[in-house]
Amino acid sequence: MPAKTTPVVHRLCAALLVALAAPVAAQAQEASTTPDTPSVKTLDQITVTGSRIRRADAEESLPITSFSKEQIDAAGISSAEQLLMQLNIAGNGSDNLASNGGIVSEEQRGNNGVSGANLRGQGADATLVLLNGRRVATHGLKGRAVDLNAIPFAAIERVEVLRDGASAIYGTDAIGGVINFITKRDFQGAQVSAFVDYTEAGGGNVQRGSILFGTGDLDKDGWNAFGTLSIKRNTILRGSDRDFSNTFQPDRGLSPDTRGTPFANVFSLGTTGVGSTSLLKSGVFEPGNATRLTAVNIFNLPGAAGCESAGDDMGPYAYRIWNSAASKYACAWDYPAAAVIQQPQDSVDFIGRATFRIGTTHEAYVEMTASKVDVAKTFEPNQISSSTSTAATALGPSTWFPRDINNPATYDAVYDALAAYFGAGQLGARGTPIAYRWRCEACGPRQIETTTKSYRFVAGIGGLVGDWNYDVGLTRGSSKSESILGTGFHYTDALKQMLGSGLLNPFLPPGQEQSAAAMAALDAASAAGVKLYGGESIVTSLDASVSGDLGFFKLPGGNIAMAAGIDLRREEFRFDGDQRADKRTVFNAPFDDANALGNVNRDIKAVFVELSLPVFKNFDINLAGRYDDYSGFGGTTNPKVSFKYRPFESLLFRGAYSTGFKVPNFNQLFNGLSEVQYVGLDLADPETCPTGVANPNVAGCDVIRPVELFGGNAALAPEESKQKSFGLVYSPMSQFNVAVDWWEIERESTIRAAPRDTLIQYYDLFRDNWIRDSSGEVVAIDRRYINSGGSLMRGVEVDANLNGELAGGRWNVNLNGSLITLFKTKALEALPYSPNLVGKYVRYFNLPIRWKHTLNFGYSRGDWSHNLSQFHRDGYFDEPPPSVANGSYIPPAWKPRVDGYTTYNYSLTWTGIEDIKVTLGVKNLTDKDPPFTAHQNDFAAGAAWEARIADPRGRAYSLLFEYSLW
Repeated sequence: MPAKTTPVVHRLCAALLVALAAPVAAQAQEASTTPDTPSVKTLDQITVTGSRIRRADAEESLPITSFSKEQIDAAGISSAEQLLMQLNIAGNGSDNLASNGGIVSEEQRGNNGVSGANLRGQGADATLVLLNGRRVATHGLKGRAVDLNAIPFAAIERVEVLRDGASAIYGTDAIGGVINFITKRDFQGAQVSAFVDYTEAGGGNVQRGSILFGTGDLDKDGWNAFGTLSIKRNTILRGSDRDFSNTFQPDRGLSPDTRGTPFANVFSLGTTGVGSTSLLKSGVFEPGNATRLTAVNIFNLPGAAGCESAGDDMGPYAYRIWNSAASKYACAWDYPAAAVIQQPQDSVDFIGRATFRIGTTHEAYVEMTASKVDVAKTFEPNQISSSTSTAATALGPSTWFPRDINNPATYDAVYDALAAYFGAGQLGARGTPIAYRWRCEACGPRQIETTTKSYRFVAGIGGLVGDWNYDVGLTRGSSKSESILGTGFHYTDALKQMLGSGLLNPFLPPGQEQSAAAMAALDAASAAGVKLYGGESIVTSLDASVSGDLGFFKLPGGNIAMAAGIDLRREEFRFDGDQRADKRTVFNAPFDDANALGNVNRDIKAVFVELSLPVFKNFDINLAGRYDDYSGFGGTTNPKVSFKYRPFESLLFRGAYSTGFKVPNFNQLFNGLSEVQYVGLDLADPETCPTGVANPNVAGCDVIRPVELFGGNAALAPEESKQKSFGLVYSPMSQFNVAVDWWEIERESTIRAAPRDTLIQYYDLFRDNWIRDSSGEVVAIDRRYINSGGSLMRGVEVDANLNGELAGGRWNVNLNGSLITLFKTKALEALPYSPNLVGKYVRYFNLPIRWKHTLNFGYSRGDWSHNLSQFHRDGYFDEPPPSVANGSYIPPAWKPRVDGYTTYNYSLTWTGIEDIKVTLGVKNLTDKDPPFTAHQNDFAAGAAWEARIADPRGRAYSLLFEYSLW
């Protein structure tokens, strides 16, 4: 943890403030004698993301990727999320809406409707997002990362992506890099635009409309004001809408791990106690098989019709893959394919800005952004287990299926099928209630509706005082979110009554529907509209900076340029938890009352300075440093040194070294204790099974399913990082240039939920994290946040451009690529790094594929512009199925590698009528399906495809129409 602020540090900060104020005061006196200083001085210099010094050539000395509005439109990109998905330097993390399907634990609660920016695979919470160079409030449910859905994308003028660490300039979170969304600064006239993006196969369509209006000429009138309003809709794309979304491929190592099926499986619930009093008692045996069978579906018994005939998307449970011979005759249901691939989303956003010229060299401005985003996360219906467990998905023996007046025929059909194969002597007497596991399709798909309202207000003044630029701004921003239950959730007491009475029938034969009385009871028990939780993240800041040449210092290469400033910021966060007066239980609803937080806050005081030293005419060094003081943490200082060397006109070398940091968010510090049931079948007790991998053929390696405990840790320290980069830019002629940059990021004291693999591998160190009952059985694993270990990542980025003339027009070819050469992690600071993980499957977060690129060909002639792009993502080694991991069974068609993924987009733009622009586009020209992957669906989205890599929409057609009214 950084040391607490000392009086010496306070004096240092005060001295720095005096130093940065002195040149402004001196130049102010000079400015008073030259009132006609032309304002054009502010127009030929810009502030580029990653530097506070205003200059004309910053982009060549910094590794920056820039996208103009024209490039974004030509690519048919309609949102910040789509831009990040096509950005090669963006990591392949669970940061898009397609990666966030299904119910989640507190650790990923903030993913309800959130899209994040993740550069260089460092995570959305280690990538700084700016809007017009200033911070944006993080999402209200989590307070961890900025929601890209709140960015006013229709007003974007350009997007700058700094591919380097920037804590020395911006402070916390800028480890992976910085993405700066830059909107229009002034506008005159009126413009309307409409955009549609429709898929050929249906579902997942995008619609957007916007209007832009501005008036006032800064030079003539001394003021300008404009505003833009945009409305957007993403329609739902269901897993069932795409053939490749199918997890019933057991020969390839993929099959759903669920025995909750639309036609229920009959279960045995133990050899003793109340569980042994159900129909299946303590399990049954078949002739010649010594394995006790504890889960049986009558449609999967020898000679029966088969699981496929029992209900939609059902199939045999792949017991070999899941190491569960006791479920040999169970059925499964394709719940991953039932999830929604693209969540339906409606959004409206506004940005307005007014600028007022004061004299000839000063401008005051106010800026207001506001947005409302509605996202409906929709996923599979509830699984209901009538077990004796206290787990969230269990309802207990009072819901066992009875033989009564409502369903004697159904009960007898199940009893007779079991008795015919196993013998009535192994079963309870006819009339004994049946324990089961069932997928309640009649309950409807589960839905969580999240509304996020965001605003940001900025007031500032900037300009020239003599030859010095200055900018002062006051910012207030908020992101306020609320999640409510939609369809698919019901009050537990009413649901138990319906099941225990036999009104709801979990053994409904194919082709039959629940009774009208049952459906009416379900409607009456619906919890739709119940608020789950809400939260708000607020940031208030005052920043001031100056930039100019130190005329009294000069080096052989020219004047020294300096920028310096202060940043005073307050961050606030609250999380409501369950605020209902009536705490009536809703079955399987992910309330999060344990993590309710009042209005927690912290204050940040920061000063920074940056110097550009032209040591020689062709060699510049840039020095930057920032000191941040956090209430509750103390101070941290982060320097950066970079250089630019041009041995001759066509060749430039550049490089940098810096340190960075990321402070814990409020959830990581203060969350309460949450319990999450472990649902996999691959975990064993490391006390008796050192590998921790369940294997029925190894003594002591039986399957365990404990709860996992998550929560905050007030003793957390900030993460720290070191960044290095070295590159060159070669431009031998105006028709060709290439930039190549090598980079390395090393992170230490990583903040994360205690990794399960670490707790297993170093069991002796973490023995206390395995919580046991009086008999010694593992009942819980403590995985609360810790500072633990780190990561090391290296890569190379390339950008090459070639252009020329052909047939009266101009053509250009661009190759932009990202190569990851090294990705290693370590669980503890004192341990060596792991083997290289590049090209291997990694759960949850970033998937480190080796190479990805965009190859673009453009041709323009007259009023027509063509654009053809190739997008490629390398293949990688897949996550092995549990049976492959422990060597117990190898599926016959199992392939260890996932294929590469290459798609093509084409667009045509026409500007033949004045004030009108039309762009037609085709995405995924060849209608390429995502490559197959057998990754486990309990831990990642995507049924047989990888949501972190691929676009599931298929071929799509887009149309952009833009009309300038005046």
